[in-house]
Amino acid sequence: MGNSLTILGIESSCDDTAAAVVRGVPGAAHIRASVVHGQAELHADYGGVVPEIAARAHAERVDICVKEALLQADLALSDIDAIAVTAGPGLIGGVLSGVMCAKGLAIGAGKPLVGVNHLAGHALTPRLTDGIVYPYLMLLVSGGHCQFLLTRGHGDFSRLGGTIDDAPGEAFDKTARLLGLPQPGGPSVQAEAAHGDPTRFRFPRPLLDRPGCDLSFSGLKTALLRARDAIVTEKAGLTRQDRADLCASFQAAVVDVLAGKTARALALYLAENPAAPVLAVAGGVAANTAIRARLETLSADHATRFLAPPLALCTDNAAMIAYAGLERFAAGEQDDMTLAARPRWPLDATRPGLLGSGKKGAKA
Repeated sequence: MGNSLTILGIESSCDDTAAAVVRGVPGAAHIRASVVHGQAELHADYGGVVPEIAARAHAERVDICVKEALLQADLALSDIDAIAVTAGPGLIGGVLSGVMCAKGLAIGAGKPLVGVNHLAGHALTPRLTDGIVYPYLMLLVSGGHCQFLLTRGHGDFSRLGGTIDDAPGEAFDKTARLLGLPQPGGPSVQAEAAHGDPTRFRFPRPLLDRPGCDLSFSGLKTALLRARDAIVTEKAGLTRQDRADLCASFQAAVVDVLAGKTARALALYLAENPAAPVLAVAGGVAANTAIRARLETLSADHATRFLAPPLALCTDNAAMIAYAGLERFAAGEQDDMTLAARPRWPLDATRPGLLGSGKKGAKA
C-alpha cells in the first residue's frame, strides 16, 4: 500500500476558513486534526456571503487555522510530507488567500505543494471516511454546485449532469430570505418544513419531464415567491403555518427532483457493472435528512450501497482537501509556485461548462 503520508490541508473557497491534517494512504487514511473557522456572523446582515468580506477574513484567519490544526495533531510543520490547498473553484479572493498561505508555508518549510480542486475534495470524501473503491457515483450537492460525477479515480471524473442555474443550497438560502428565515437557509427551511404540509402547494419539478441528468432550481424558487405573494395579498401576511407549509412543499419538490435525476444517473452508472456499486452524496445540502432518506431508499431499491459523510464533512472543510491532496501526492503529482487560484475549474474538462455563477462560488 506504500508508505503512510501526513498531509496538511488548507481550504478557503467560500466562507469557511479551515485547516486539517490527514495521515495514511489512499483508501485508508484518518483525520488527525480538523479546524474550521466560520464567518456566519460577518455576513449575517447581508443575506449572503459578501466576497470582499470573506476574502479579508480568510487572509486574517488562515494562518491561525494552520497553527491550531498542527497543535491539535501534535505535529510540527517539519513532520508534514506535503501541503495541499484548494486552488479553485470558488470566490477568487478567498481561494487566493489560501493559495498564497500554502505557497509561503511550502517555501519556508521546504515542503511539496499540491493544488486541489475543491469539488474533488467533496467527491473523494467517501474514500476518506469509508475507504470505498472506484468507481462510484457521487452526487455533489451544495450551495454553489450540483452535479452527478462518475468517479473512476482521484483525477478521473465523468459528469453525467448538473444544475443549469441555481444549485439546491442556493435555492434553500433564497427561500429562507423570501420567508424571513435566518441564514444559512438549508437548516432553517428544514426545521420549518418539519412542521408543515408538503402537499399544500404543488410546486413544479423542473426538468423531470425531460431526458438526461441535468437539473434546474431557479423556477422552483420563483414558484415559491409567487405562492408567498398570493398568501400575503389574501391575508396581508404569513402565518407560522403558512411558512411551514411553504417550506415543506418546497423541500418536497427539491427531494423529488434530486431523487428523479439520481435514478437516471444511477442507471447509467450501473450499466457499467461496477463490482461493488456505491451511491455517495457530499456537500452542504447532503446534511438535509429528507434528501438523505430518499436517496437511501433509492439506493436500496437498486441494490446499491448508500454513503453520506458525517455532517461535519458535508460542509466545507480542510480534511477533504488534505485527503484529496494525499491521493494526488501518492500518485506522484504535485505543483510548483506557478499554482494559480482559479474561480472556475471543472472536474470533467471534456464536458461543456455549466451555466451561471452562484453566490457560493462559480459553478464548474
